[in-house]
Amino acid sequence: MPGTPLLFTPYTVRGLKLANRVVMSPMCQYRTRGDGLAHAWHRVHYGARAVGGVGLIIVEATGVLPEGRITVGDLGLWEDAQADALREIVDFAHSLHTPIGIQISHAGRKAELPDPVGPSPVPFAPDWKTPRPLTVGELDGVVEAFARAARRAVAVGFDCLEVHAAHGYLLHQFLSPLSNRREDAYGTDPEGRARLLREVLAAVRAELPAAMPLFLRISATDWHDGGLTPAQFRPLLPSFVEAGVDVLDVSSGGLIPQPPPAVYPGYQVPLAEELAHPALARMAIGILEYFPLAENTLRRGAADLIALGRGLLRDPYWPLRTAREHGLALTPPAPYERAW
Repeated sequence: MPGTPLLFTPYTVRGLKLANRVVMSPMCQYRTRGDGLAHAWHRVHYGARAVGGVGLIIVEATGVLPEGRITVGDLGLWEDAQADALREIVDFAHSLHTPIGIQISHAGRKAELPDPVGPSPVPFAPDWKTPRPLTVGELDGVVEAFARAARRAVAVGFDCLEVHAAHGYLLHQFLSPLSNRREDAYGTDPEGRARLLREVLAAVRAELPAAMPLFLRISATDWHDGGLTPAQFRPLLPSFVEAGVDVLDVSSGGLIPQPPPAVYPGYQVPLAEELAHPALARMAIGILEYFPLAENTLRRGAADLIALGRGLLRDPYWPLRTAREHGLALTPPAPYERAW
């Protein structure tokens, strides 16, 4: 392709300037010792991707409450000590001029707990525990927990924050009619089912500096009849903008144990393409580590950022290598220059 690849051009969102448009997608590591604290594994894992030249790192799904973890191996942000344990990772990324954010989450009925919670008594699968419906008072506590986690993330020095409302976790459970059977203000219709998410977004945005971007990850489809679709999300986009969302991270599935009808490179890009809004940037994900596909996704306006997950697990230096292959010279840290 002639000219500088768009993938390796800068991108600015609010006050955050990325050197390129390659984003490390948040991927759970399940490697804490049960205390929610980051340790050597996390420092090496995220440090390697900062060395590898990504434009932005987003740290894995991090529980806002102990009962909101997917597993006991998850990172947490419900205590100050957990924030302190993340500080070294943030500082190292910044020493390499790599922006770094964090995704905050509540697992809801998908938490590995004796007594999981959710919007309604509908289990993830027949052999899973039936969740206890959260009371309205408890939902207020969930909103406050997201806000406290955001406050800690800001104090540590993260550059952006992502709210996880995808992959079948609590906020997604409230959004989908397949899992939300409530008849109160947090159910009944699309507006009601989106109420908890809107409250969380507003509470989180209030904790962030004006220059700090807010990302939102959604599952744009449940891949199931009667579930969420992009058409159901489109009317909600203005409310996401009003709540202060800057980037829509478009994924899919996870609500029920049913895979997509087909998985292939770029299979989720059409979902991002369908959810265009003039005030929202979009991040595409889904086997995009093939340069022509990633570049074409950007050039035809289907997305503004490209998130890589398993591709960066296989090759932490994908950005450096791919840039060099296309005539650009991303600069590695000095100890690694001899390799390039």
